[in-house]
Amino acid sequence: MRVIAVIPALDEAPRIGGVVAGVGAAVSRVVVVDDGSRDGTGEAARGAGVHNLEVLRSPTPRGVGAAIALGYLRAIELDADAAVVLAGDGQMDVRDLPALLAPLAEERADYVKGDRLAWHGGAAAFPLDRLVGVLGLALLTRLATVLPIGDAQCGYTAIGRRALRALDWRDAWPGYGYPNDLLLRLARSGLRVAEVPVRPVYAGAPSKLRAGHVPRIALHLAAAALRRAAAPKDEPDEPRPPPRPRASP
Repeated sequence: MRVIAVIPALDEAPRIGGVVAGVGAAVSRVVVVDDGSRDGTGEAARGAGVHNLEVLRSPTPRGVGAAIALGYLRAIELDADAAVVLAGDGQMDVRDLPALLAPLAEERADYVKGDRLAWHGGAAAFPLDRLVGVLGLALLTRLATVLPIGDAQCGYTAIGRRALRALDWRDAWPGYGYPNDLLLRLARSGLRVAEVPVRPVYAGAPSKLRAGHVPRIALHLAAAALRRAAAPKDEPDEPRPPPRPRASP
């Protein structure tokens, strides 16, 4: 498989080099999307000395969802078989990458999410308030999508060729609700979603998800769940190829 690693990063200069160096040998190309950083994140990524690296930069922060969408567009241009997303803060373990890619390689799924709660002892690694938020949003996501999702907020994911080309990344949710919104879109398109256990890693970087983000995400999911409950029972929409705008470095 031709695998592209997409790494969204905002002000992650102290950590991005280690992430890039860790994943570089495991994938065909590493695409760091510098989302308007002011601390030299892009330069720090290049300083890792990884030969198969490119850095795309947004002049201003657009949000983690928008950064991932830009990376996905680049993966489509590179004719990727799969794109895996890792955070720029070092909270994802490259040793879990084969498990994430296996359902795609075996054609059992179109999109694979990491599930930190399914890892042995994973729930104990979360602060209590964060664990409650993760469990609550996972419940709302299950109700909205009817997908058996255990950890909707985990950003360690892999997406296959079919799903990459089936969705229009120009209208992706730009901020922290992107995992939930993407799961909604995948479900509506009839694409197959799987989860695999991944290690919860906390490398000293605080979460950028704030309490203020949660109500908006929850309302979006609740509205989707109500629409789904009220809608006629139809077959899911067939995936459709989107326009392919060019990602600009």
